[in-house]
Amino acid sequence: MKAAVLGATGYAGVILLRILAHHPEVSAVLPVSGSAAGTPLAELDPGLPAELLRKTTAVGSRCVGYDEAAAGNPEVVFAALPPLRSAAHCDPFYEQSVVIDLSADFRIPDAQIFERTYGAALPRPERAAAAVYGLSELTAREIRESNVIANPGCYPTATLLPLVPPVAAGLIRETVVINAMSGISGAGRKTETNLLFVERAENAGAYKPGRTHRHWAEIEYQLARLGAQLPTLFTPHLVPLKQGLAVTTVAALQPGVDERRIRDSLTDRYHSAPFVRLTGDRIPETRHVRGSNRCDIGWRVEGEHLYLFSAIDNLWKGAAGQAVQNMNIRFGLPETTGLPDAGEL
Repeated sequence: MKAAVLGATGYAGVILLRILAHHPEVSAVLPVSGSAAGTPLAELDPGLPAELLRKTTAVGSRCVGYDEAAAGNPEVVFAALPPLRSAAHCDPFYEQSVVIDLSADFRIPDAQIFERTYGAALPRPERAAAAVYGLSELTAREIRESNVIANPGCYPTATLLPLVPPVAAGLIRETVVINAMSGISGAGRKTETNLLFVERAENAGAYKPGRTHRHWAEIEYQLARLGAQLPTLFTPHLVPLKQGLAVTTVAALQPGVDERRIRDSLTDRYHSAPFVRLTGDRIPETRHVRGSNRCDIGWRVEGEHLYLFSAIDNLWKGAAGQAVQNMNIRFGLPETTGLPDAGEL
């Protein structure tokens, strides 16, 4: 299989290159960058494995432009590009490739909600209407049949995986309160003052609370698709980590719901999910999942309230790893192919 990575120089793009370098079913990789076309990969990132250089020999082990990538006829395209740019850059590939988009361009197909969230018109609405939301453990059946897959955001991934089973089982009522903490790489590779090391080290705080963060709309849209009318209060925090994401969600329970019913809703959904680890009353930590494609989920019931705890690596399960998991599902491969389920020390 030949794979193209659009936006190969960003954080998610670099992780994708590392995963695909050792993926046994990917024989060739096209690293694509509009700004770095022609630049040797070894110059862009000396840390890339030698196996990737072998899989890119057809293009001289360098980054290529979009036209050259399209001429290479890749079976799968990973678009690790910013929102509002990704859908258009994929135009040469829609009719010939499976497109897995890591931006937000296809996550919310409702044009009004998208424009309210991103301040711009929904790009390529006909593609968005046909796209499948690629939260691997919850939409695998649809992913197998789709040629446009919208990879979820990191906050929605870590929030929805623990929240959807009890919501779908009708166990939760009233407002859902979501507090999330993300490492600095969640903001992407940007030269902004507030992302500098000296600004973020020994420093943590909330940002874009409530309805101001774009991922809030994604979370509420996906919950609404379940038929759940549950208002959410979402507060993300930036913490001094390179990568990693932890979420604590608190919700009121329906009368009579106990810990057993919560446990059953989660185990029924994830008993055979290779990248979800249920930890019970042990609270997950980011260090347990760093460098893996795993989501750890814990829970506790306190009286009439449910606490859900989850942790992921925002660059792996929250971006590149889940994108490759979706590729595996789409092409009929074991979904664990080429992906680690153990965290780094």
